Amino acid sequence: MMRRTLIGLWLLLALGWAGAAARAAEPPDAADSAAIRTVIDSQIAAFRRDDGAAAFAHAAPAIQQMFGTVDQFMAMVRGGYQPVYRPQAYRFGDISLVGDLIVQKVHIVGPDGRAVTAFYTMEKQPDGTWRIAGCALGAPEEQSA
Repeated sequence: MMRRTLIGLWLLLALGWAGAAARAAEPPDAADSAAIRTVIDSQIAAFRRDDGAAAFAHAAPAIQQMFGTVDQFMAMVRGGYQPVYRPQAYRFGDISLVGDLIVQKVHIVGPDGRAVTAFYTMEKQPDGTWRIAGCALGAPEEQSA
């Protein structure tokens, strides 16, 4: 089950990378970094209150197109992203440029008490807003969120 989940998560991240409309030329400045963290915070808050429409609104267009509906998106999140869907705690780690992609690390303690690191690929939209283009869960880089 865990292997299947990890494969699916990496596939989602790869699709987010492939679908990214706006590529980064340099690391985000302080304003963009704050905006990226606000988007992730807002999506996690939406998950916590089971507001699928608000959570789906933070996904990049390619992710929205891939899942098609709020219900399908939320089913995927509930099935494969429990730490993000129901975190006990989380805190932001480094934000970096990986190739030409902006990646925000988030250290999470999941509902089962296990630590993971979420790697959010972010995409800047033509209107200047940020959306989540992919998320992959990996081994914890730090033991506490």
